Amino acid sequence: MSYFRNRARIDVPGEFVPYLYRLIVQHHELLMNSGMFKLGLILCSAVLPLLALSQDQVPVDSTDSVNIETVDTICTQRDLPDLLRKWFNKPPKNSVSAGSILLIPIIGSNPATGFMFGVGGQYGFKLKGAETKFSLISGSVQATTKKQALFLLKNSVYTKNNKIFLTGDWRYLIYSQSTYGLGTNAPEGGILDYQYGFGGQETSIDSLAQPLKFNFLRVHQSASMRILKKYKGFFVGVGYFLDYYFKIKDEKLKLNPGDSLITSHYAYNKLYGFSTEKYSASSFNLNIISDTRDNQINAYHGHFLMLSWSGSAEWLGNKKNASFLSAEWRSFHPLSKRNPRHQIAFWALGDFSHSGHYPYLILPATAYDQRSRSARGYTQGRFRGNNLVYGETEYRFPLSSCGGILGGVLFANATSASFPGQSPKLFESIKPGYGFGLRVMVDKMTRTNLAIDVGFGQKSFGFYLAASETF
Repeated sequence: MSYFRNRARIDVPGEFVPYLYRLIVQHHELLMNSGMFKLGLILCSAVLPLLALSQDQVPVDSTDSVNIETVDTICTQRDLPDLLRKWFNKPPKNSVSAGSILLIPIIGSNPATGFMFGVGGQYGFKLKGAETKFSLISGSVQATTKKQALFLLKNSVYTKNNKIFLTGDWRYLIYSQSTYGLGTNAPEGGILDYQYGFGGQETSIDSLAQPLKFNFLRVHQSASMRILKKYKGFFVGVGYFLDYYFKIKDEKLKLNPGDSLITSHYAYNKLYGFSTEKYSASSFNLNIISDTRDNQINAYHGHFLMLSWSGSAEWLGNKKNASFLSAEWRSFHPLSKRNPRHQIAFWALGDFSHSGHYPYLILPATAYDQRSRSARGYTQGRFRGNNLVYGETEYRFPLSSCGGILGGVLFANATSASFPGQSPKLFESIKPGYGFGLRVMVDKMTRTNLAIDVGFGQKSFGFYLAASETF
């Protein structure tokens, strides 16, 4: 049992993390083009979460000669307000609030949207009940100088004593975004210019991009009830999902005789009989959830599993019958008994067209998950297909002394998307990404971090500023 005893007391070497930072930046292009690197990412990001299913806790030998429980085993966490009060010689805060609010500015620009400004944030809180877990409501409001706007609202709420779990994703966008075709090998017939992104949004436009302007309304809301008394983290629920795209303008599309250019959006929708100007998917949702996380805002241990089926039937207003199967897995594994911020975490997503066909923009795409956080290193919607699998591994570690406010992350991810009826099929083309980030503890009660990340993909770069963890 010496392996587990040592594993429970890991500390981060002072020079190791800076060395890794320098190494990945210096060898970025070599890593992106390495087949072994891609294979390694798939193994780490997709296979390891499955192997970790029963490893939510770090086992420790009960016969360990060192009494772990009595030798400074748990760090007393501090946060940014604690540090500020100390700097300004203010007394410690005695009262305990019922929640915390974090607001961050959003600033960026790109040729399609112009200058973008706004505010994003989250509210972490706990409802009444001795066993109730923390809930989370997040969102943002953004506007651009080219009369575009984004309104986002997400909710993950536990009612009293976790009897009901509410989860939702509400969006209204007057927006523009580039698409590159279906499958992770798109676009074909050329080489992309280097891509830059801020928060998953484009800051540059490539010559091979197919820009679209559209209005988008999303209403995803479900309610899941706890049904087993002995297993308090098991839920079964129902929901309603609506995705509605309208006022679609395909900016590169040309249909003039002798001067035509057929885009992926136009070709796909015409092939399957959908409009190219507006369409929607109205779906009934069933889900099963297993959630053992100690805190959904910033988990130190446990797992989250969601399996769901969404059916878009004609009687719900759809043009054709179709359905999706989706699966999501997150798990969190502590590497230190002394400091719970030292851990490794896994995230896996899968969206599969079970039957029928969906319009082009409604197909699964990167960074269209509830938090819009997948595929760091690439812009939102960069990869799209009728089936999509995504995996990510993140190593989280403290930078400050035990209980300090600073932490860091190293992450690696991989995406594979398929082209319906053609190549690539799922896993025939894999796009990797990786990066690093800084974490600042701004509220110790809810464990809310300010997250600052830098991500790299194949000929792609992204900068991310967000409230709370990526997953």
